[in-house]
Amino acid sequence: MKMAQIKILSEEIASKIAAGEVIQRPESVIKESIENSIDASAKSIEVEVKDAGKSFIRVTDDGTGMSEEDALLAFAQHATSKIETYSDLENIVTLGFRGEALYSIAAVSQVELKTKTEEEDAAVYLRIDGGKQMEVSKTAHGTGTSVIVKNLFYNTPARRNFMKANPTEFRHIYQTVSRYAIAFPEIEFTLLSQKVGSSVDNEVVLRAKSNTIRGRLDEIFGDRFTDSLVAFEEEYDHLKISGFLGKPEYTKRTRGEQFLFLNKRYVISKAVNHAAFSAYENLIDKGDFPFFAIFIDIPPNEVDVNVHPSKLEVKFRDERSIYGAIRSATHGALVKSDLIPELAIAGESGKLVSRTTTGSSRLNVDRRFGMRARGGFVPVMFTSSPTLSKRQLIEDDGITDPVDPLFALKFPQSGTEAGNKKNAEIDNEQADTFGGAGSIIYQLHNKYIISQISTGLLVVDQHAAHERIIYERTLKRFDEHGQNTQQLLFPLSLNLAPPDLSVAQEILSDLNQMGFGIKLFGGSTIVLDGVPVDLKPGRENSILTEILEEYKRDNDLRLTPRERLCKTFACKAAVKAGDFLTTEEMESLLDQLFKAEVPYVCPHGRPVLVKIPLLELDKKFGRI
Repeated sequence: MKMAQIKILSEEIASKIAAGEVIQRPESVIKESIENSIDASAKSIEVEVKDAGKSFIRVTDDGTGMSEEDALLAFAQHATSKIETYSDLENIVTLGFRGEALYSIAAVSQVELKTKTEEEDAAVYLRIDGGKQMEVSKTAHGTGTSVIVKNLFYNTPARRNFMKANPTEFRHIYQTVSRYAIAFPEIEFTLLSQKVGSSVDNEVVLRAKSNTIRGRLDEIFGDRFTDSLVAFEEEYDHLKISGFLGKPEYTKRTRGEQFLFLNKRYVISKAVNHAAFSAYENLIDKGDFPFFAIFIDIPPNEVDVNVHPSKLEVKFRDERSIYGAIRSATHGALVKSDLIPELAIAGESGKLVSRTTTGSSRLNVDRRFGMRARGGFVPVMFTSSPTLSKRQLIEDDGITDPVDPLFALKFPQSGTEAGNKKNAEIDNEQADTFGGAGSIIYQLHNKYIISQISTGLLVVDQHAAHERIIYERTLKRFDEHGQNTQQLLFPLSLNLAPPDLSVAQEILSDLNQMGFGIKLFGGSTIVLDGVPVDLKPGRENSILTEILEEYKRDNDLRLTPRERLCKTFACKAAVKAGDFLTTEEMESLLDQLFKAEVPYVCPHGRPVLVKIPLLELDKKFGRI
């Protein structure tokens, strides 16, 4: 008779396999220990590491502590105080609940535990090596718990060999401690580490003491970091979403600074990340990633956190609703915010740099917002009273509404006594702001429009501004299922290459709805008998060809095919750098720009306008 080939593993091997699922690196030990401290109502948590946690980890808290009986049970497999029945899994309100952490840590390291409750006179001391209990005694210790983990993976050499270099392992530790420090501002966190090559122990790497999330972000990422963020908060039926979003000029080439907290638990959700990321639409360059810290408060029974060994991934009962709520909240916050970057004059060089970059190498906006202005101005005069949106622009100094200061004011409609009186007052105020009737705006090098505002100068990129206007107008045309075509007196025939013809056939209905009158003539020929009204006559053939060529190259997955088409069309149809604009054209451009939903960036993510504060000019000229 053939012997059975399937065997039950010994407890020693099984424990090491189980430990490998929970404890993957030193950071895992710290994560599980911090969660135990938080669940024990700690108000202060201190983490100390040496050799990036490979040889020594200590996590100390001032929580409730454990009795000797509980301390011994805590190292047993599946021993937990968090749940008792299966139904408890559907209403998890603690960070830990499986009872695997201490058991798994002890299986692959040498552990020392000191813990004391407020009622006990002496603390309990436990020492466990490789899962085997070596000592139980009494010792001196304050109320709370201290866990020391030495020589991680000392009894599993293969796992130890898979650990990364110290800088990498320490980066993971720092990120984890930072996440908890952000999520729990009511708890003080301290991270200590011995620097490489240093003989000094216990150097403080991070100390988070602020009791607000905003303060914690400044402590972790640098002073005044939150000046570059947009705060938001929205409440729905059973859902609250709040947090901070990085302004478009604050981006990085990696996703390392995107934080999602579900009921204060740091989690990873591709759906939620995509919802927040898509809110930026074309506000940022392709390949850039915005900063965000988003907090979701939701009833525990609406989410399953028991789907990942490290409890990082979660499943929502209604993921579609969560996605829509986050998309709406984040997009609304960005639209309402003043995203116009301010330029400061740096030092003696006189170089204009973004104010948000001053003193911080984290922000990468220098390359995008730096500009030099030389040569003459072409002066033009206002010949008609400003429209509503322009009044809102020039009066941005006196607005105290929490929404966007540029677009917050509401004026009575003209034609009524109240409206006429209000408009007269505004005209007088506007004259004061510009320094009198007939105030001046400028076109600089046929590229930028410069206008005085109450706080300094506003500089507008005429091409980027027109791009934004045409982009939103064309998208709106799709939404309203309307066509706005100007017929050509003489239809044009175009011979397209097979790849271009294939693209034209794919997007033919969208092109027609945009305003192009296109008919397939046969073979590789199409007939163009109409173009959108936004298109200047004379370049119909070349612009359509350029649109098809650009559409083939543009693979920006953040946009729908229709949005990509509108972006390409807007770029080709907009006025160019070098085009001279009359007074009326500049006025019209500014008026339309400030009626746009997102006037701050063009469809490609480049800034449309920047502000140069009067204060910066005063500093440069020695007035202050």
